[in-house]
Amino acid sequence: MDENECSKLVIGAAIEVHRHLGPGMLESAYEVALWHELGSQGLRVSRQVRLHASYKGVELPESYRVDLLVDDLVIVEVKAVEKIAPIHEVQLLTYLRFANKHLGLLLNFNTAVMRSGIRRVVNNL
Repeated sequence: MDENECSKLVIGAAIEVHRHLGPGMLESAYEVALWHELGSQGLRVSRQVRLHASYKGVELPESYRVDLLVDDLVIVEVKAVEKIAPIHEVQLLTYLRFANKHLGLLLNFNTAVMRSGIRRVVNNL
């Protein structure tokens, strides 16, 4: 499976979670529900993955955490905010760069329709 195939599965799972839970919950609830939905589809999903960054050769241990890492291909950041801000996309791009991943999904569950809360962020794809 490649990043695009994986992202389609994640988006489908996010729509399913949103269909059942709707908007208005905490990010952590959506994260757990999405983790469960993806796992039930047979995908390898890790939650709250602590990753390291480096600064001029100095290791910065556990300098950030990604909400979900799906099949070691796609980083998923779960939000429940009024509106996705540009800083959310920049943050995800930073995560992708340090993790050496190509594709990330920013999923905002605090929307009337899930499709309007999905942003793809690419890093050298």
